[in-house]
Amino acid sequence: MTDPVRIAITGAAGQICYSMLFRIASGGMYGPNQPVVLQLLEIPQAMGVLEAVKMELDDCAFPLLADTICTSDPKTAFTDIDAALFVGAKPRGPGMERSDLLKDNGNIFSSLGKVLNEVANPEAKICVVGNPANTNAYILKANAPNINPRNVTALTRLDHNRAISQLAAKVDCKVTDINKMLIWGNHSTTQVPDISYCTVSGKAASGMVDQSWAQEEFIPTVAKRGGAVIAARGSSSAASAGSAVVDHMASWVNGTADGDWTSMSVPSDGSYGITEGLIYSYPVICKGGDYEIVQGLEINDFIAGKMKESENELLEEAEAVKDMT
Repeated sequence: MTDPVRIAITGAAGQICYSMLFRIASGGMYGPNQPVVLQLLEIPQAMGVLEAVKMELDDCAFPLLADTICTSDPKTAFTDIDAALFVGAKPRGPGMERSDLLKDNGNIFSSLGKVLNEVANPEAKICVVGNPANTNAYILKANAPNINPRNVTALTRLDHNRAISQLAAKVDCKVTDINKMLIWGNHSTTQVPDISYCTVSGKAASGMVDQSWAQEEFIPTVAKRGGAVIAARGSSSAASAGSAVVDHMASWVNGTADGDWTSMSVPSDGSYGITEGLIYSYPVICKGGDYEIVQGLEINDFIAGKMKESENELLEEAEAVKDMT
């Protein structure tokens, strides 16, 4: 057994975290031999619920859970952390414009970024989950210059997993038969699920489905899946989002399988013509606790146009929050 890794988690009393914390504590993120300390952050009004969550974590007697710290103080939550999962964010309310949501969350993430910058391990791995996730991560990165900028990421693994599930249902295969799924762009309805390089049991997925399905049904179904869940459930995705966060971090820490990749929103280095610095979803290969953007993919005109639309949305969001970055 090694020294515990410290994981800060915001919005820790919420539904996403309720499904996620127990998987992390049982080794689902860092593996079966790595102890963890959970440093859980909530607003003061939710501390009672958070204490109940801690009681349940205690009652599971997880061998890998070295400690659970509950706090409403970001400095306490972020001190000496090895990873941070930013799950908490202000949701969009009735009559609220997207620009209002951007600014409200911008204030939250700029404030948290400053604290992160002051007390966290500079090599801490960051995953922003709370929406608008890509731009919240963009703001966080700008306000935490001491943190390795490569390590500030946003979650598109949920979209990646949704895309795999949709394709598996379409071609009647197991999800484990599918490799090299790809999500480009923003975690929003402009995202670009792309099967151009996807394989099913080693065969090209594009040869198994009609192009019209791939463009007119698959992309919007994946991109709008969150809205469909809200319509059916009455609230947003929780368990699937929590599972995707665990997957995102586990791939990053432990590596992607040989011959496969995953989708992560990471700071653009200009690859595929995307504006440098935006938090943009790319195909990545993870190895040795790091990631590399998959290079050299040929992009057809349809996908390239959709990628540009998503980039433009992120540029508009960046402009809306420029006073916070």
